[in-house]
Amino acid sequence: METVKVQELASALNLEIVSGDEEALNREITTADVSRPGLELTGYFNYYSHARLQLFGSKEISFSRRMMPEERLIVLRRLCAEDTPAFVLSRELEVSDEMMQACEEKKIPILRSRVSTSRLLGQISSYLDGRLALRTNVHGVLVDVYGLGVLIQGDSGIGKSETALELIKRGHRLIADDRVDIYKKDELTLIGEPPKILEHLIEIRGIGIIDVMNLFGASAVRGSMQIQVAVYLEAWAKDKKYDRLGSSDDVVELGEVEIPQIKIPVKTGRNVAIIIEVAAMNFRAKTMGYDATQAFEDRLSQLIEENSGN
Repeated sequence: METVKVQELASALNLEIVSGDEEALNREITTADVSRPGLELTGYFNYYSHARLQLFGSKEISFSRRMMPEERLIVLRRLCAEDTPAFVLSRELEVSDEMMQACEEKKIPILRSRVSTSRLLGQISSYLDGRLALRTNVHGVLVDVYGLGVLIQGDSGIGKSETALELIKRGHRLIADDRVDIYKKDELTLIGEPPKILEHLIEIRGIGIIDVMNLFGASAVRGSMQIQVAVYLEAWAKDKKYDRLGSSDDVVELGEVEIPQIKIPVKTGRNVAIIIEVAAMNFRAKTMGYDATQAFEDRLSQLIEENSGN
C-alpha cells in the first residue's frame, strides 16, 4: 500500500510545522480522505475517522474556543488516536495550549497554512490522490503533442521510440519511453509518468540509451501528463481494410479508464510523426466541436439530395 509521510506533505504544500519532531513528521498518511472534526468536538465519536488528517478551519477553532480548557483538552486527547497522522490548521489560526499538549502527548504533528479551509482541503486531497493512487504500467511511449497526452503503442520493433524522437525534434515533449507508469486521478482522468530509472531517457535501436534532456534541453521533457488519446502503430497489411474517413470510435481501457484509440498502419515512406501530429490536432478539433468526418458526410448528403432533386 502506498503511503505519504507527513514531512512530504508539509514540503509539497509549503505548510508550516508548528510542532512535531522527526519521529512525528515521519508518521504515515494512508488515505487521501480528510476529516473536519466538527461533530467530534461536540463529543460525538461514533464514526470518528481517526486515520485521516484532521483539518481545523475557522468553524472548528471558534467552536473549541467556547469550551472550557479542561473540556477542550479531553476532546482533543480523544482526537489524538494512535494512527492519526497530523492536525492541520488553515488561515494561520492560533493553536491552543490544549491542542499542543494533546498532540505532544501522542507525538502527533501540527501543521498550519495561510490559505482558506476549502482551498487547503482541495490542495491536500489533490496531492494525496496523486500520491496514494494505485499504480500500474503499460508498454509504450508517452509524448506531449500540442498539449495533448499521446500514448504511442504497438508491437515491439514497430518504431515507437523512433517516432517519439522525431516528435521531440519537431518541438514536442517526452514524458516516458518504453514503460509508462499510470494512475487514475479521478474516474475520467488517467495520468502517466516515467519510472524514476527511465526519466528523460529514450532507447533507439542501433544507438542505445540517449538522455533527451541533455541533448534537446529541459523544454523537451515533462514529468507527467494526462493520457488523452492512444495511438496504436501496426504493420501495414496489403489485404486489410483501414478506416479512411475517421469514423471509427475505437477505445482502449487503461487503468479502468477508457481512452480513445487511433490505429495507424506503418509502412516504408509514411512519416508517422507527422501523422500523429495531425491526429492530435484533429482530435483536439473534435473535442472543441468540429468533426471533419461529420462535415464531409453532411456535404455528401446535401450533394445526394441536390442530385436526386434534379
